[in-house]
Amino acid sequence: MYKTEIRGPLILGNKTLGQISEEITSPIYQRPKMWWLVGMGISSILMLLGFWGIYVTIATGIGTWGVNNTVGWGWAIINFVWWIGIGHAGTAFSIFLLILRQEWRSSINRAAEAMTVVAVGCAAIFPALHMGRVWDAFFIFPYPNTRGPLWVNYNSPLFWDFIAITAYLLISASFWFLGMIPDFATIRDTTKSKVKKAVYGFFAMGWRGSVGEWKRYEGLAFVLGGIAAVLVVSVHSIVSTDFAVSVEPGWHTTLFPPYFVVGAIFSGFAMVMTLMVIIRKIYKLHDYITNRHLDNVAKILVFVSLIMGTAYLTEIFIAWYSANEYEMFTLFRNRITGEYTVQFWIMFICNALIPQLMWFKKIRHNIKIVFVISILINLGMWFERFNIVITSLAKDYLPSAWADYSPTFVEIAVFLGTLGIFAFGVLLFFKYIPMIAIHEVKMVNKLKTDKKK
Repeated sequence: MYKTEIRGPLILGNKTLGQISEEITSPIYQRPKMWWLVGMGISSILMLLGFWGIYVTIATGIGTWGVNNTVGWGWAIINFVWWIGIGHAGTAFSIFLLILRQEWRSSINRAAEAMTVVAVGCAAIFPALHMGRVWDAFFIFPYPNTRGPLWVNYNSPLFWDFIAITAYLLISASFWFLGMIPDFATIRDTTKSKVKKAVYGFFAMGWRGSVGEWKRYEGLAFVLGGIAAVLVVSVHSIVSTDFAVSVEPGWHTTLFPPYFVVGAIFSGFAMVMTLMVIIRKIYKLHDYITNRHLDNVAKILVFVSLIMGTAYLTEIFIAWYSANEYEMFTLFRNRITGEYTVQFWIMFICNALIPQLMWFKKIRHNIKIVFVISILINLGMWFERFNIVITSLAKDYLPSAWADYSPTFVEIAVFLGTLGIFAFGVLLFFKYIPMIAIHEVKMVNKLKTDKKK
């Protein structure tokens, strides 16, 4: 349990229950600020650029990408794995800390869960496009059909991805929506707008806050949490198995499942840190997202960074210890030195070295530095996926088949489009949904008040 007298209060300002509701829901009642309109404009432009890239890809084919016979996986799979990793944050953050009964999660979990739903939606775009014939995507759906014995190929990594993404998206969206029901009821009961009362009342699903409803609510939250906790581990394990079942140098390793899961949590928590700093600054929520909250996330990032560094060194050591010339070439002459040296060292420095600065309390409490570090972590995690995907494919066993890869403008446009979708979804979340779980913060505040008494 979180010891307030030792670690400091989670909510500052001696808030009343009415103040908590009013301050957290205030952005919903205010007119959109100029920064919000500008952000929506930029994200809309990026989305249109992305839709153009998707249209060209579907109409012309993936020949518009930079992939070739050797490098069959390019930016599409890099960005797919990157977005899935970011999408792990919300569920991992919310579920694991819920199961461990960490009260400090209450100010952050709502935004993390929203980020998860949008990020997983962005990730799902890439495998569909990578199929080449999106209109045949229903062939990977495991449903009874009239095609006789023709069913899905259960040995296909594409099918594994579909099952993993769909299950994860459904459980994440369900858990996110479940957590918002009491807050929707709060808005329904306090707003003076008939439209808002009708809309939020519909999504509140008749919530009245009775003792029986709270019991069923909390019970369902723990059930969904248990299911989601398993999915957090399984989804990225499945994604990593897409690589590990092959015999490509640098991929065929049992390290990949835990390596990918930890990397996903790492990049996701870094994105949570980025969003929390922005939300706290723009909406002046310093009393709810305190330095203590950011300090706790920073400590988690330091710990996971150590695991990432260990994974990198383990991968290098096993390649050397195995004396396998192909693994040695990929790790030592293609990544550490060689054509992809810059990408490798950006990955290593951003993920394994820079986060270690947060061992120092002064740096952890400097919000600007922490914000920059969180961005560098996600940059490093993108380059990690680049190193894994491209370096093993570009130079495999047969030198005569080696080929370079560089993305085309169409690939870049699709990726920028997903960034626009992510920003668009997050901005809508900022405006129309309470960014902090009101009922959870109230419970934390009540516990603090009760302890004082």
